[in-house]
Amino acid sequence: MCGIAGWVDFGNDLRTHRATVEAMAETMSLRGPDDGDVWISPHAALGHRRLAVIDPVGGAQPMRRGAAVLTYSGEVYNFRELRAELASKGYEFTTSSDTEVVAHAYREWGADFVTRLNGMFGFAIWDTEKEELLLVRDRVGVKPVYYHPTAQGIVFGSEPKTILANPAVRRVVNPDGFTSFLMLQANMAGDTLFDGIQELQPGEYLKVGRNGIDKRRYWRLEARKHEDDLDTTVATVRSLMEDIVERQLVSDVPLGMLLSGGIDSSLLTALAAKANTGDVLHTFAIDFVGNSEAFDASADGLRSTEDGPYIQQVVDYVDCLHKDVAVDTQGLSDPEVRRNVLAAWDLPNHLGDMDVSLYLLFRAVREHCTVAISGEGADEVFGGYPWVHDPKALEIPIYPWMAFQVLRGTPGPFSLFSEDVINRTGMWDRLGGMYAEGLAEVPRLEGESPEQARMREVNYLDLTRFMRALLDRKDRMSMALGLEVRVPFCDHRLIEYMFNVPWEMKTRDGVGKWLLREAAGDLLPQSVLQRPKSAFPSTLDTGYDAMLRAGLKHIMDNGDNEPIRPFINATAAQEVIDGTDAAGGGTWNRLRTESLLRANSWIKKYEVDMSPLL
Repeated sequence: MCGIAGWVDFGNDLRTHRATVEAMAETMSLRGPDDGDVWISPHAALGHRRLAVIDPVGGAQPMRRGAAVLTYSGEVYNFRELRAELASKGYEFTTSSDTEVVAHAYREWGADFVTRLNGMFGFAIWDTEKEELLLVRDRVGVKPVYYHPTAQGIVFGSEPKTILANPAVRRVVNPDGFTSFLMLQANMAGDTLFDGIQELQPGEYLKVGRNGIDKRRYWRLEARKHEDDLDTTVATVRSLMEDIVERQLVSDVPLGMLLSGGIDSSLLTALAAKANTGDVLHTFAIDFVGNSEAFDASADGLRSTEDGPYIQQVVDYVDCLHKDVAVDTQGLSDPEVRRNVLAAWDLPNHLGDMDVSLYLLFRAVREHCTVAISGEGADEVFGGYPWVHDPKALEIPIYPWMAFQVLRGTPGPFSLFSEDVINRTGMWDRLGGMYAEGLAEVPRLEGESPEQARMREVNYLDLTRFMRALLDRKDRMSMALGLEVRVPFCDHRLIEYMFNVPWEMKTRDGVGKWLLREAAGDLLPQSVLQRPKSAFPSTLDTGYDAMLRAGLKHIMDNGDNEPIRPFINATAAQEVIDGTDAAGGGTWNRLRTESLLRANSWIKKYEVDMSPLL
């Protein structure tokens, strides 16, 4: 896993801009702490920072094979099969890396070779003969790719900071991107909060040549009739999961498992233990100091049981070596940690304390492993979230997860911003428009009942919208520490198969992820197999909320010295500071305070021109 950077300019000799290209690549040093280099020609420059996982000695980049020059981030899990096929066609390999397989695959099949890849990736290939760039993102969006079109080419990188290192790029807020931030939703048009910086969408690639930029979608979900009976479906899911985990265990560096005691991570751990017949399997979990004493199953509707007892049952059952990572409010409030989290995002994106705590977990895991396997995606793929089982939430014409929170009386993450700002961004119209756009994308299957069609819609929105935030969080927090995190449930084969499994097979008697539990079979204790959904934990220490209120008070007291101040609803903010707001603290309610604090820090750190919103 690595960081990529690059610049194409048909009106410039980039050989005279080596210092800029090196600076762009250097911004990715945390993603790739092991090595780095740049390759420069008159009109194309590629930079790379490497986290060595497969073939640490031979996989250096940028890598040139024939006319293809490649800077690559990710893992291709079927690289061995592709390598054998390419070798049969006469291609010679000098490394055992998947990077070289990608380079030769492009030479053999052209841009369409991306449809042959199974994995998570973001990469760029410069074709020296065609003088054309191919920029690619994986199907699901596990790995990020950003780009900035220019008058005569493009600047790109794994993160916005790479693009911002090019002095030609301005730091001006994009109102459309800011609107998406207010709602904590992915901008499906690709707009970020930086004007001109776009995010390549999952399943897209673009070509850059002298005639401009040509962007295409090479993968999308399709609706197909599910022909398998229940027993065959269960067996297929089990077979897919076994194959996926076995492929994702391949690593030339230490690997561990993230274990929460839920069905998702527990199944992955059990499958890994079964496939890993050599070394002892290492597992890791986050544990908040004081949460056991303060735990309340009814607090937020997303955590009905504590993780600890279930984790121990899995550890005993599969015989792995486990480590709990204890996190307290002091660690969550540490200014340096919070600065690192903001720098990892480059954007004011956040999930409350859940991205800071994940950073602290990954920091501890990185002391033992370079690769970790995580359970993101299972709830989206198998129907595990509470809103998909809430008929009232599904009746409201907004994103289901938003409707779920509305029904619980949770204030929106934008609710501390002034009404004037919300109106100027057109947020309410945009929210309805984003929802309508999502529904319009949903592939339809003739003959489905209204109930089946609705569940397909909800599943599609979960997969293409809600999951994006979790995958982004996982990527930014892990790669800021040079840790590669793999997500088996995001294998496109599994997603394609499960997307067309009827809802009545996915769930029974209101039990989420019933099909996944059946597929787990005898791999886990019954108590773990039947455990209700419990989300990633959040601190229950009221001291964390006090820290947020103190930060908000500092902004209000400092007035014009804080750039976010003109955008704040002063009355609502004062109620939070005084503790008189009706919502109070808690995981979801604190998101709105986090939004203001993170946005304020972002504007100051990146010196963003906010005038388009004033």
